[in-house]
Amino acid sequence: MAASEENSALFPIFILTIMALPLVPYTILNLCRAASKKTKVIHCQCAECSRSGKYRKSIFKRISNFSTCSNLTLVLLWVIMIFLVYYIKSISQEIQVFEPFSILGLQPGATDSEIKKAYRRLSVQYHPDKNPDPEAHKYFVEYIAKAYQALTDPISRENFEKYGHPDGRQGFQMGIALPQFLLDIDGASGGILLLWIVGVCILLPLVIAVIYLSRSSKYTGNYVMHQTLSTYYYFMKPSLAPSKVMEVFIKAAEYMEIPVRRTDDEPLQKLFMSVRSELNLDLKNIKQEQAKFWKQHPAIVKTELLIQAQLTRESAALSPALLGDFKRMLELAPRLLEELQKMALIPRTAQGHGWLRPAVGVVELSQCIIQAVPLSARKATGGSSEGIASFLQLPHFSEAVVKKIARKKVRTFQDLRDMTMEDRAQLLTQAAVFSPAEVQDVEMVLEMMPSLTVEVTCETEGEEGIQEGDVVTVQAWITLERGNGLIGALPHAPCFPFHKEENFWFLLADSVSNNVWFSQKVSFMDEATAITAASKTIQETMEVSGVSAKETSEAVKRTIEKVRGGSRLVMGKFPAPTEGNYNLTCFCLCDSWIGCDKKTNLKVKILKRTRAGTRGGLVSEEGPIVEDGIEEEEENEEDYDDYESEYSEEEEEEKDTKKKGPAANGAVHNKGSSSEGSGSDEE
Repeated sequence: MAASEENSALFPIFILTIMALPLVPYTILNLCRAASKKTKVIHCQCAECSRSGKYRKSIFKRISNFSTCSNLTLVLLWVIMIFLVYYIKSISQEIQVFEPFSILGLQPGATDSEIKKAYRRLSVQYHPDKNPDPEAHKYFVEYIAKAYQALTDPISRENFEKYGHPDGRQGFQMGIALPQFLLDIDGASGGILLLWIVGVCILLPLVIAVIYLSRSSKYTGNYVMHQTLSTYYYFMKPSLAPSKVMEVFIKAAEYMEIPVRRTDDEPLQKLFMSVRSELNLDLKNIKQEQAKFWKQHPAIVKTELLIQAQLTRESAALSPALLGDFKRMLELAPRLLEELQKMALIPRTAQGHGWLRPAVGVVELSQCIIQAVPLSARKATGGSSEGIASFLQLPHFSEAVVKKIARKKVRTFQDLRDMTMEDRAQLLTQAAVFSPAEVQDVEMVLEMMPSLTVEVTCETEGEEGIQEGDVVTVQAWITLERGNGLIGALPHAPCFPFHKEENFWFLLADSVSNNVWFSQKVSFMDEATAITAASKTIQETMEVSGVSAKETSEAVKRTIEKVRGGSRLVMGKFPAPTEGNYNLTCFCLCDSWIGCDKKTNLKVKILKRTRAGTRGGLVSEEGPIVEDGIEEEEENEEDYDDYESEYSEEEEEEKDTKKKGPAANGAVHNKGSSSEGSGSDEE
């Protein structure tokens, strides 16, 4: 074995090697990613978003963006590596090979008389009888005496001159790359090595695993607690109106864990008075309704009031303690709303259909939370059946402004979007008395808003039409366009304090029976992932069809160009229902913008199952059966009136529920692939 000093010197070299193996390639990868990042601005630049500070690139934010946990760890590890390199370089000068001639100050091949003369000279200087210094005594015993013995003994001298060592040929030496004090087994630290091995190699991984498993057992893959999913599943009902979705949403276990302090009582009372009109309380029995509201679980009361503070934009009046809980609540909201949507779409019957009404309600609640618009603003008012909610998401707009422009025959949000820029500027300047800067802010937001086009086909692969029991393939291309030319963008949301990406939900549903036949979440942010998923799906479909490799390659190229142009592919399968005619609607709902949803009506004809004969297909409302089984219709607003007026009186909701009761339980479940690579229906 090597000497203990040499073993100790090997330890920093060993640590440096272990650190460098993963650190160097990881650093190169991070630098390449940082260099390839695009600097294109994809967020809103209106005055309200700029004042929110959410996207402001201040020095502090630049430092905080860099000062992530991974980056700080990376810098710290590089500092340690530099220190180890410097330390190894310094100790390498101290560790020298045993050379007797150099120790005695002689040249190799010196005579015996020269060796004895040099020994006597050094003895006068370092011998214990001549020099009482302990360091001199140590140097004399360990170096001078050994060097003299190695050179005066004929055999030792011959071995040294021949093999470089007084003891002759040396075998292969091995050392332990650990500090010297860990190898001092006979000393007081004899058990440190054992403790280090047991602690670092056994106990530490075990403790980390126990902590991780104990925490992860409470959460799903989307970092939502299992208890929350159970609660959402239990309280989700097929006739749940959008105005009632809030009552289910606030029961999340994550919100129940937010502390309710005694000091919160007075601020919550003030907040209650500010948002009381939004709590759906019966004004005829207001005292009983208020008492009933405060008898709920304190965490539920606090959560609902804080959400209403976001919807009514009353967060500025919150106390510092409540403001921290308010931000925590908003940070969790997008994740919880996505899981609530999955609970609405999860199969409930043997046929596997989800529920349309609560699914639409969840998306509408998400839109209102992101845009900070009260749910009551969705109620039909005046000549508009869609309410004023879509107007209120625009900068500088208020209810008074909406009334002013309504006098100029602009009653719907689509009317405002369809106007030319000059006409819109004239309207806002004259009717709403907007300044040129405010008009420019409105134009910026309108250019950020997405416009969707949906192309849907349904067919049975290898057949001309659809019979009951067939596996139906639904394929939809969703194309997004914006006035500013962007595809992926962050929505205008100055009152939402966190970055929020747009997500779209594609739903193929029967509005009459409240059934969702197929659903898929779609995103336009990650183009590379969308290209990969869409290309793979098209390639597999073409290969199954038995077409040539050239045609498959051309189809994949067209798909890639389509995705780069702002389209996303949604594809999946579902079993055909029983014989009959079905009036379906394809919904494409955005979870961040109000008034940007897209609907496409379809009429599907399913024929009775036969061994041979004519196959059924998808039929247009006015035309004959078509070969591909589908024809798109113009949007029919009447088919969707039930879902746009869910914020009306509860008597209408009850009547609607009674009408649709038996039909609301029909279902079809399917899992499809899309350009995002995963389905949204999960059990």
